[in-house]
Amino acid sequence: MTAEAREAGAPEDPAADGSRPLHIALLTYKGNPFCGGQGVYVRHLSRELARLGHRVEVIGAQPYPVLDEGHGRVSLTELPSLDLYRQPDPFRTPKRDEYRDWIDALEVATMWTGGFPEPLTFSLRARRHLRTRRGEFDVVHDNQTLGYGLLGDVGAPLVTTIHHPITVDRQLELDAAEGWQRRCSVRRWYAFTRMQKRVARRLPSVLTVSGTSRQEIVDHLGVRQDRVHVVHIGADTDLFSPDPSVPVVPGRIVTTSSADVPLKGLVHLVEALAKARAEHPEAHLVVVGKRPTEGPVAQAMERYGLGGAVDFVKGISDAELVDLVRSAQVACVPSLYEGFSLPAAEAMATGTPLLATTGGAIPEVAGRDGETCLAVPPGTRRHWPPG
Repeated sequence: MTAEAREAGAPEDPAADGSRPLHIALLTYKGNPFCGGQGVYVRHLSRELARLGHRVEVIGAQPYPVLDEGHGRVSLTELPSLDLYRQPDPFRTPKRDEYRDWIDALEVATMWTGGFPEPLTFSLRARRHLRTRRGEFDVVHDNQTLGYGLLGDVGAPLVTTIHHPITVDRQLELDAAEGWQRRCSVRRWYAFTRMQKRVARRLPSVLTVSGTSRQEIVDHLGVRQDRVHVVHIGADTDLFSPDPSVPVVPGRIVTTSSADVPLKGLVHLVEALAKARAEHPEAHLVVVGKRPTEGPVAQAMERYGLGGAVDFVKGISDAELVDLVRSAQVACVPSLYEGFSLPAAEAMATGTPLLATTGGAIPEVAGRDGETCLAVPPGTRRHWPPG
């Protein structure tokens, strides 16, 4: 039901709190729930808003969100990009008949010059789409696109969630870069963060997921402190809960890593595993994520001969994920920085012992070292026994 229909007096069921239900446009320029925390956030947020009685229309680009079925109040509208980074042909050059308008040309030109175009080009397409549907939505919720297209009138009040400033990722990538050419490439790729700074400063309201991220948004993006509001993420404790019937696999270490980037710290965990296996040969690592074929993690696995001791799983269901975490002797969060760390919260909810770094907001989630988890400084390559 549209906002206009409601004004005309058409009846509708109230939301869970008795108020009028909202029609929400939830924007996500990347929404794959099996690769990256933002996709997980969109999937679960849309479902829970629907459970509260609201109608949520997720508007996203490739990889498209996979939303929970069985919720008639949740729908997906595809707003396609040129999908320039798709597998198996990332950084592809589109055919002439694929171009639809000047936004497509801008997307390709930015990629050709080493930049990352998707936050900008998605925001431009989203504004165009939303303006054609003026009056249909009560609120537009942007999931960290922060593109120029979201400035001005988008047909409804706008709020955005910033999980953490991407300037943090940029600095960690620069710190890890070897040689001036690699550093220049990183700076060009992350050029979109200048846009995100400008847009964030002009937004009337920003949501974030932790106190640490709130301070980073103020410090890195220059957003006024009174505009930033913390809404913590929560683990589904009906799903992530202890289950003694699930056998613990000796030596099993479980972690989640959406990408082989410095921020996630997976290479440090792989190196620590090599040391642990010297005294505990049964120690092995299961990574929820895609196996890298090149880069620091692949190189470390080859260097230490860990091909048979590190497994990667992707595309698993929630039930499979929770049983995997339950089966571990220890769950690890090796990230150099996290704006929240849902994997830490989920591991703790299952009762699985947690080893985590103190990067970013992780201590807000995991608690104090020796009380609720074992905590180590980010980047630590220390040995720990798996049992």
